[in-house]
Amino acid sequence: MFHHGPAGTFALSHFQAMKIKTGLTPQKLQKKTARVFELAGAKIRAIDASWDSARGTPVFTWKGRYTSRGWTEWTQGFQFGMAFLHFDATGDEAMLKLGRAKTLRHMASHVSHVGVHDHGFNNISTYGNLRRLILEGRIARDQGELDYTEVALKVSGAVQAARHVTTAYRAPWSPLPGSAGVAPSGYVYSFNGPQSLFADTIRSMRSLVVAHQLGHVLMAEGDKPVNLLHRAIEHAAATARFNVFFGQGRDSYDLRGRVAHESVFNRNDGQFRCPSSQQGYSPFTTWTRGAAWIICGYAEQLEFLETVRGSDLDAVGGRRAVTDLFLETARAASDFYIDGYSARDGVPYWDSGAPGLHRLGEITKRDADPFNDHEPVDSSAAAIAAQGFIRLGQYLAAKGSAAAGRRYLQAGLTIADTIFNEPYLSADSRHQGLLLHSVYHRPNGWDHVPRGRKVPCGEACMWGDYHAMELALLIRRLAEGRYYTFF
Repeated sequence: MFHHGPAGTFALSHFQAMKIKTGLTPQKLQKKTARVFELAGAKIRAIDASWDSARGTPVFTWKGRYTSRGWTEWTQGFQFGMAFLHFDATGDEAMLKLGRAKTLRHMASHVSHVGVHDHGFNNISTYGNLRRLILEGRIARDQGELDYTEVALKVSGAVQAARHVTTAYRAPWSPLPGSAGVAPSGYVYSFNGPQSLFADTIRSMRSLVVAHQLGHVLMAEGDKPVNLLHRAIEHAAATARFNVFFGQGRDSYDLRGRVAHESVFNRNDGQFRCPSSQQGYSPFTTWTRGAAWIICGYAEQLEFLETVRGSDLDAVGGRRAVTDLFLETARAASDFYIDGYSARDGVPYWDSGAPGLHRLGEITKRDADPFNDHEPVDSSAAAIAAQGFIRLGQYLAAKGSAAAGRRYLQAGLTIADTIFNEPYLSADSRHQGLLLHSVYHRPNGWDHVPRGRKVPCGEACMWGDYHAMELALLIRRLAEGRYYTFF
């Protein structure tokens, strides 16, 4: 799979792991996306009927029923956001009513939550989806409701941006030779504390840029306004510089597109110290859901940059520098997924270097096996990455890179074609999960291992179910000649 490259680094062999289906179209997947929403409706209602808010947010299933377990309540937005997505796809007014009521009742604390890096997950999935439906004309425009969502999104973006520390790196940096680069001068830190930069957090930059789009700023000490777009870009630059690898010999395992879940900094001087991993196997392998957040997060931010005036980017290096950085990061992580560690059908195992993978033989040359005895797959990583592939493909095609754009688009459709079937899509009315064979925290042993099995399988999670629905909605929109974004 790998061979030694220059300067003692490793390089990918020149083959494609994923068998990309070039004949797939969004139109050909319409029956499958319809099935996703058909099944999702019953799942959403079942979760709502059994959920006890006093026990915390549903996170993942255990023997088919959603249970709460989390370091934070980071999945609440997915729970209610699924109702908005279901209404979007089906017009079911009961789902719209559920999403509205539960957002109003339960999400305010997430808007003002100062202790997490999860605002993009929780608040864009709820307030953001509701606002989008209003602006698209899908529901009657109530100015009071629109104002309510926008105030929530403004506050969320500012609160998230305030969870910020600086690094020692003020000089512009780029993974591309000759690019002007962007300074990785600060980041929004994880719930682990100021020393910790998570790959996941790139998707919470949605909160910052939406708040910026709404004309909001973070007011800091001395009434100093902090530009939320600039802070989001600084965070993205730090994530690309320290959490993503570009095959440049940065360490002995520097593969282009490798993603470290966490970067650790010395908070006395802001110096980078080492890669780490909270949920992956090691700092020197790729936790595949972390890579999926990178793929999806940078792809959708590229879309957002198209709405920004060039002059608004001058202070952070200019449009070309920012775009170059975002695009290369998205492509590097995407290429490693497709060519490096994905199974043939587009579903990855939970970590690219999980210790039991060697027992499975050449995992890239056959379809993923969620029922194997050695290492679990992670369907949630597949669903997240697939959306990123499609958005990246659409972006590149619009920029004139037709061949590259088509490759990523077809990769995303290939994954959808796989996971919108059994054994991944759950048709079991007794199971509350929609997308099966996801993994929450393999190192901590939090995932259910069924009797007679040796590794977790057959369970679902809130982010997997939500992103499966988001993926299905995106494909449906494409089939109809439409599109949607978070902004």
